[in-house]
Amino acid sequence: MAIPISQMWTVSTYVLKKKLSGNKRYPLVLMLEPLFRCNLACAGCGKVQYPPHILKKQLTPEECFAAVDECGAPMVSIPGGEPLLHPQIVEIVKGLIARKKYIYLCTNALELKRRLPEFMPSKYLTFSVHLDGQRAHHDFSVCREGGYEIAVEGIQEAVKRGFRVTTNATFFDGTDPKSVRVFFDEVMGMGVEGIVLSPGYSYDKAPDQNRFLGRARVRRLFRAILSNRKPTWKFNMSPLFLEFLMGDRNYECIPWGMPAYNIFGWQKPCYLLQEGYAESYKELLETTDWENYGVPSGNPKCANCMVSCGYEAPAVIDGFGSLKGFWGMVRGNFSLYKDAHAIKLLDEAMPHGKAPLVQIEEPVEELEETRA
Repeated sequence: MAIPISQMWTVSTYVLKKKLSGNKRYPLVLMLEPLFRCNLACAGCGKVQYPPHILKKQLTPEECFAAVDECGAPMVSIPGGEPLLHPQIVEIVKGLIARKKYIYLCTNALELKRRLPEFMPSKYLTFSVHLDGQRAHHDFSVCREGGYEIAVEGIQEAVKRGFRVTTNATFFDGTDPKSVRVFFDEVMGMGVEGIVLSPGYSYDKAPDQNRFLGRARVRRLFRAILSNRKPTWKFNMSPLFLEFLMGDRNYECIPWGMPAYNIFGWQKPCYLLQEGYAESYKELLETTDWENYGVPSGNPKCANCMVSCGYEAPAVIDGFGSLKGFWGMVRGNFSLYKDAHAIKLLDEAMPHGKAPLVQIEEPVEELEETRA
């Protein structure tokens, strides 16, 4: 089990209190983006394509604290951009720890080793290091040769200093499931607490629109990767969400479960789509037309999405909100998911295979069946 008992207790009691109060729309994780600026330009990223005057902007610590206090979520994920480029990131982290929030500071680790002495290890702080696979695949994914080695050095130094560390991988079309399984062995050998993973989402601003997976291919890929697991593999995620990725469970997206706050305000309707902003979390809940999003809505932007910011929250709520879900979560934490068919999938070429990264001027939308 990769997630500490204290964190699980905090989240479970939070969910139960919300359930008993009759509150059906509440946040589990605040996606707090203090800046969009980054020191990488990944082809699958939709954040760093903003004009320079936007990339120069950043949230103040006070703005971050106000959003966290208003939202009330027990966990805060700090993506970006690259949070370690924020000159006041240490102050922000200290303020969140003082509020007893469980923080996942997402980083590509290019600055991690240098900045580690500024932080203190805490059960509330986890460095979630972006590592998309083995060396060649990761460097290809982030469009920077040598990025893997720098990230690994940062991970090893953070583990040595006693920090909680996870890896965070995003998988796109053409991912080799055999390579991913070897990658799991490698990162667990680095001493990380656990692995976080997700299929990629087709950001309109991403330079390469040909690498994103539809739902059928997501299930096929993740069934090959996550079946027949090794006992040494630990995942810092809900096991029910991983079963959802494998095609064993169905959940409906609840974007309010992981709301996003950035330099523009509270983003509608979720971390991935940008269709307006609210000035408060309350306004976000009350003025967003939630029925227009998610697979049942027929919205083409949601048709292929299976990303954690929409679907891990319902998995967590299922796990802590019912006896059946709790038993499924317990079983999932210890199951190796034996599957003979999945072994065969490892030896079959994934649909579409590998292709070079390309730069295109107009986004190309390609939808698949959503209930395959």
